[in-house]
Amino acid sequence: MSIYKKGQKEDLGNYRPVSLTSVPGKVMKQIILSAIRWHVQDNQAIRLSQHGFMKGRSYLSNLISFYDKVTCLMDEGKAVDVVYLDFSKAFDTISHSILLEKLAAYGLDGHTLRWVKNWLDGQA
Repeated sequence: MSIYKKGQKEDLGNYRPVSLTSVPGKVMKQIILSAIRWHVQDNQAIRLSQHGFMKGRSYLSNLISFYDKVTCLMDEGKAVDVVYLDFSKAFDTISHSILLEKLAAYGLDGHTLRWVKNWLDGQA
């Protein structure tokens, strides 16, 4: 949802996004994210090359790392192929039961899984 700010109404840049998520929901989301992040890092379930959703890493650190790797390979005379995938809507269509099963398989404790399930149920 978005709210008109000022200027021409036809210009989409003149609207600001509005989140319909409640404050308690946002707090719960941060608690769940923190618990999942702690578990994943503690159990080394994510490679060091992961940048998205990792503290201290961003699209910029990912871009710099990628650029460095590609230029090194090209300097060595090796071919470089790149495939771009957009997962931005992936969690909009994922089966919640499958997601919960996978999180459980990674060893997430039952208490955190219940939080995730309740949060997912509230988002539907």
